[in-house]
Amino acid sequence: MRLFGLGGAMAAVWLVAGCAGVAGFGAPPFSALQARCGAQTDYRADAQAVYSTLLDAYVAYRHGGISESDYCAFEASLAERHAALASGDAAARLAWIKFFNDARVQAIDWRAPVDPSLRGG
Repeated sequence: MRLFGLGGAMAAVWLVAGCAGVAGFGAPPFSALQARCGAQTDYRADAQAVYSTLLDAYVAYRHGGISESDYCAFEASLAERHAALASGDAAARLAWIKFFNDARVQAIDWRAPVDPSLRGG
């Protein structure tokens, strides 16, 4: 029974601590993140990953790590590149994945200096 108690405590710590890109209490919904800069995009199966990435960029914006114009340009670039998937071919999907992975790294790089939960320690 002691092991269960330790496991439960670890799960509680993980839930409270949170992690990059995971929406927590008070995190704006995806629609609000998109509406901040204009039109909304239907990311279909990629919606959760895009939401996490936009949330990281939004946290950086809200804490002064990037400007609103940088946030909106980032959001627009995601929408533009995702629209290229309309062709449905494998090459377009691979290009999106490469672009999106780079965008995800950028969003975390913006968030890390302004969010103490992302700093080691």
